[in-house]
Amino acid sequence: MLTSVSTMSRGKAPVSAKNGSIKLVAGNSNPALAEAISSCLNLPLTKAIVRRFADMEIFVEIQENVRGSDVFVIQSTSYPANDHLMELLIITDALRRASARRITAVIPYFGYARQDRKAGPRTPISAKLVANLITHAGADRVMTLDLHAGQIQGFFDIPTDNLYASPVMVRDIKEKFDLSKVMVVSPDVGGVVRARGLAKRINAPLAIIDKRRERAGESEVMNVIGEVAGHTCILVDDIVDSGGTLVNAADALLANGAKDVYAYITHGVLSGGAVARVTSSKLKELVITDSIQPTEAIRKAANIRHLSIAPLIGEAIGRTASEESVSSLFD
Repeated sequence: MLTSVSTMSRGKAPVSAKNGSIKLVAGNSNPALAEAISSCLNLPLTKAIVRRFADMEIFVEIQENVRGSDVFVIQSTSYPANDHLMELLIITDALRRASARRITAVIPYFGYARQDRKAGPRTPISAKLVANLITHAGADRVMTLDLHAGQIQGFFDIPTDNLYASPVMVRDIKEKFDLSKVMVVSPDVGGVVRARGLAKRINAPLAIIDKRRERAGESEVMNVIGEVAGHTCILVDDIVDSGGTLVNAADALLANGAKDVYAYITHGVLSGGAVARVTSSKLKELVITDSIQPTEAIRKAANIRHLSIAPLIGEAIGRTASEESVSSLFD
């Protein structure tokens, strides 16, 4: 379970193990999360300008001295993914040229993660390309959250910490539900390991949805593996994009006798008509983290709720700066 850094518990900012100077730099992808992380660490965000020229070229200026500092750049590569990725690369280059001692790219949502293999002949592995770009821009470390595929850590030739949102979700589930009546459900076979890990933490049974995708962007629920009748079902996954999988899964679970269906998803991409699809579905509640800044439609949705990952990321940043273990956060 997530614990508190000792320096933060005393109301003090964490200190770098090397020279005591820690800087937090935020891009434009999720300023609210960056501010929350800053508050958790009791550290102000570094003054910087990240803006666009008339032709939409990105310009960055770091307005504080960062020479010799341990710098953490907070930037999800969410929609618009290419703009936010370029911001991250240019900020990193600016910090490298300003003689920052170490640059850690903190990427709560790693865009392009679903392009982690060749899907067919003459297709790219874009996740590897993005990893190369971040490395060559000058990042010394990467910190991210619930990668779509764990092997993406190996795409980087620099140290990479893949954090897990499960401690945050487990705490919320324990507060909201009678665990004796809960069943954790994986919405597809590929997510079984993730769902099993959460089910083990709350000592709940596990069910699986057998899903067959006829064509890209569409999903069809075919079968429920497990006895879900009478249970409150919690769907667990890393990304919700179109929302079709969750809606179809909820329908299948209810058709098999489930009492209610909730979903806990780390990254709420929710593109296109996803919000309308979720709000009009039989899904009781969709719970997502703030790894991606929510749109106005998401904030107004009656059955979509947010959990903050700022304390988790703040804790990991504090431990990284002081050269302490990050993996022990999840023991």
